[in-house]
Amino acid sequence: MFINPEIKFYRSSGEFGFLSNLYKRQITFEGRQFPHAEAAYQFGKAKDPEVAEWIAAAPKPHLCAAIGHALLAFDIKPDWQDIKIERMRQVLYAKFTQHPDLAEELLNTFGATLIEASPTDSFWGIGKNGRGSNMLGILLMELRRKLQQQRGK
Repeated sequence: MFINPEIKFYRSSGEFGFLSNLYKRQITFEGRQFPHAEAAYQFGKAKDPEVAEWIAAAPKPHLCAAIGHALLAFDIKPDWQDIKIERMRQVLYAKFTQHPDLAEELLNTFGATLIEASPTDSFWGIGKNGRGSNMLGILLMELRRKLQQQRGK
């Protein structure tokens, strides 16, 4: 158990790689199978269903993320900015509740601040200056609290 340290994660490998959306663990989301959480998340971004399928079929998780980030404004659902956080919340819930071993690992981080140490993403991570929103870390800590509460019942 951790006593208020920071756990920084970015890659899908290493001790805390399971926290990354690029971690290869299949999930069922919205009634379909995805090879990893990133595919489930990015699938919801594209306005065109054919483009969404193409994104989800990327051969590697990091390519799925790159494609999603490279979409032009007219390829993205008009309400994406309004729904993306809730979608990520739901994807994370699916990932960790469908894989009890991952839920256990997340619960084992109790007391630690989870930080997505992306040098390029200042919304989901902390960005290059370290002052980003860390939204992925925040959602993971929120989920950790929820899982702890569910266990307490």
